[in-house]
Amino acid sequence: MASERTLILFKPDAVQRRLCGELLGRIENKGLKIVGLKMLQVTAELSKKHYAEHVSKPFYPLLESFITAGPVVALAVEGPEAVSVMRTMLGPTNGRQAAPGTIRGDFGVSRQMNLVHGSDSVEAAQKELAIYFKPDELIEYQPTLGQWVCAADELS
Repeated sequence: MASERTLILFKPDAVQRRLCGELLGRIENKGLKIVGLKMLQVTAELSKKHYAEHVSKPFYPLLESFITAGPVVALAVEGPEAVSVMRTMLGPTNGRQAAPGTIRGDFGVSRQMNLVHGSDSVEAAQKELAIYFKPDELIEYQPTLGQWVCAADELS
């Protein structure tokens, strides 16, 4: 299993509802490593860059309005199969359809106000991480508990 990096955004609704600590704790409790973390205000320009494939779609104005409505917390998360692990932890986009135990299942009842963005592929993660983080903002380190999270052969 390859170690991967993925972008996670705590969207404005998660920030406003003061869920960031809880959500960050879930990620760390899972055994994933935070290698980048910052709070920022998404601008219309940044939104268009991040959601470039959706800009021409009819729902994009609502998406942009939502993501720029308040601050977000951007995280670079690393670990074995981090993209799929995080997508599973998030649950389906619509909180009403998300199973209990997932972030959206436990905290959401909306399709649009779905608390968190997670990259949907390794390729998307690489692109999205480059939008939100400069290379020197991503920190390489070995957590002291790492050997108790995954066997060495799972990290190759």
